[in-house]
Amino acid sequence: MSLWMIVLWTWLGAAIGMSLVWAVSMRLRNAGLVDVGWAGLMGAAALFAGSVGAGDALPRVLVALFGGFWGARLCLHLLHRVLREPEDGRYQAMRAAIGDGGWRWFLFFQAQALVVALFTIPFAAAAGADTDGIEVGILLAVAVWLLAMGGEMLADRQLAVFRAHPGHRGRTCRVGLWAWSRHPNYFFEWLHWFAYVLLAWSGPYFLWSLLGPVLMLLFLWRVSGIPWTEAQALRSRGEDYRRYQQEVSAFFPWPPKTARPPRH
Repeated sequence: MSLWMIVLWTWLGAAIGMSLVWAVSMRLRNAGLVDVGWAGLMGAAALFAGSVGAGDALPRVLVALFGGFWGARLCLHLLHRVLREPEDGRYQAMRAAIGDGGWRWFLFFQAQALVVALFTIPFAAAAGADTDGIEVGILLAVAVWLLAMGGEMLADRQLAVFRAHPGHRGRTCRVGLWAWSRHPNYFFEWLHWFAYVLLAWSGPYFLWSLLGPVLMLLFLWRVSGIPWTEAQALRSRGEDYRRYQQEVSAFFPWPPKTARPPRH
């Protein structure tokens, strides 16, 4: 199947899937389910692209494996959090701004279905690649994916352990990777998309594969990632998070700055 047919069918399936997730979220009054649905649909999109792509068997299998595992893990991780906690503060703020009108939230969920289709392009580009046995690009893709998944899982685990401690309530996590980046989970999620660039290296759609890291960086840095998350962190943790912003890199892991003494 051609790249654009894969994207079109994925968009249709994601639109139907997000409609179902929207209906459940309206009953539960928890818009955080949109993130769960997005991750699950991304995993399904990778499996679909790997199944019907026009490339050789090895890159198609790796697309299905890489994207399927990444999407399923993220979906279950987010679902566990959504079911155990109140609606995320980001969506509470959004609800206060736009109200509970079903059609507004429906359009928001459908916008996420469109995002699923956009991020299917790198999957389809990699699944359309040709290869002659084990190439350097494929070995590098496996290494990048393992590093990205390991880093993202470690960051999520470190944050979960920190938040589970009663004495840490209202404080900012500075443990492990979180001492070097304010959003290490986002960084490794972004890094994961380079695996598909490397898989698509020898294929006809290589340039389209670059949309993965480019779009993900744009979304995380300017649209729905860091801006939303940090606005909520400032509302809930105030001065503690402001100091964290001054001392720790926003995205790329980097040694933290030395804390400045308070002014008197």
